[in-house]
Amino acid sequence: MANVQIVETSLRDGNQCLWSALGVDTAKTLTIAPMMDRVGFKAIDFTTSTHMGVAVRYKKEDPWERIRLMAKATPNTPLQFLSTGFRFISWETASPEFMELAFSTLIKNGMRRFALADPMNDADSNVACARMIKAAGGEYVIGALVFTLSPIHDDAHYVARARTLGASPDVDAVYIKDPGGLLTPLRARTLIPAVAEAIGQRPLELHSHCTIGVGEMTYMDAPEWGVSAVQCASGAAADGISNPPSERVVSNLRALGHQIDIDDQALAEVSRYFTRLADAEGLPAGHPQAFDAAYLHHQLPGGTVGTMRRHLAEARVSHLEGAVIEELGRVRQELGWPIVMTPFAQMLIAQAVLNVTSKERYSVIPDEIIRYALGRFGRPNIPIAPEVMDRIESSPRTRELRHESGMPPLPELRRRIGPELTDEEFLLRATMPAGQVDAMNQAGPAERIYNPDVVPVLNLMRGLASRRDIAYLSVEKYGFKLELRGHGAHLETQG
Repeated sequence: MANVQIVETSLRDGNQCLWSALGVDTAKTLTIAPMMDRVGFKAIDFTTSTHMGVAVRYKKEDPWERIRLMAKATPNTPLQFLSTGFRFISWETASPEFMELAFSTLIKNGMRRFALADPMNDADSNVACARMIKAAGGEYVIGALVFTLSPIHDDAHYVARARTLGASPDVDAVYIKDPGGLLTPLRARTLIPAVAEAIGQRPLELHSHCTIGVGEMTYMDAPEWGVSAVQCASGAAADGISNPPSERVVSNLRALGHQIDIDDQALAEVSRYFTRLADAEGLPAGHPQAFDAAYLHHQLPGGTVGTMRRHLAEARVSHLEGAVIEELGRVRQELGWPIVMTPFAQMLIAQAVLNVTSKERYSVIPDEIIRYALGRFGRPNIPIAPEVMDRIESSPRTRELRHESGMPPLPELRRRIGPELTDEEFLLRATMPAGQVDAMNQAGPAERIYNPDVVPVLNLMRGLASRRDIAYLSVEKYGFKLELRGHGAHLETQG
């Protein structure tokens, strides 16, 4: 039987899948950090450039500060940054020089482990990124083979790319990344051993989701076929469209005879924390999912489901979710079977929404779809459907984008944005609206302490204090008395 390690995903993937990447901030992260460091995880899946953008845009928090503080709080457990191709925060394809700066700045601020998941499964691109990371001092690089279902993504597709990753001296490990939770035990029975053989002595990890109820079952068999680590979320951040739950996976793998060396009490406390957090903040908790064959068609990843629902709600068209998901499957086939992951997942959803809400399909085509068709994200796996390519080619916008220059050289970009800026602020301002970065700076340092147990009381107090029909409010417990009168507050402690 195997010795299996656990990679914890609650702060990144669980948060993204179930809470639209908005459920966690700096204080919530730092509060649980020491306990996470005690568990004995192989790594903590911590952030992506997209999550860094969310920290600025929605939380008005400095993502670099969050990384620094978390790295200091978890000295025994590497933090993982997930990179999806040559991009950083923006969807725009970045230059190699820009990515080198991004990777070196992440390393300088405390990131030790980098997961590289190219949206085209371009192993050569992953190897190029791995070379940059190791040159900048990165400790550990894990290259992804992104699993999907299509007529062209067979075992031979993955084995060829696994050999490329396995031949690179800069790639320390490989993982099969199954963002849609589509990898069944039957398919894994041939895929995992073939990949394990192709990468030789390098460790092989598995990352899946519970979206259609098969990911956790695949975890149970995976160690027998060569997987040495599985990636799990905890408490309310697990299950549903998120990753398999850590406590249940550990218990079941041990029952099957495998060894997992972790601190069980600390793991239980981590799980309880995320459940308490969800209860306090009114966030949905993941629950076991029934099998849904529709996912085999559209393959929408768990993390993108939450984001899609937020965007549909913001556009006030939540009732069209079913039609959008059905259309997404058709769009994917017409565009040459791109893997449904960032940034393609967002691009496919945008086109599907436009096709559903417009009078005619492809009457409106987003710039990113045009750039994809022009090869800016790599060559599509197979040619785009002729009728769709004709619509793209006939668009005046296509003629404009065909001649766009892309990202300026790094020295020029620095001159434009501000040569005096730190690398951290420069990277944010180069990829985000200036007003959002200004608002983050004006907000000041983030809170560092969070207690989910007092959140309901504080929310009640705020709600009562804001009412104009209450002139006096008193809250008492042993040794404590809080009185609110009119527009002021009087605090009286009793011992």
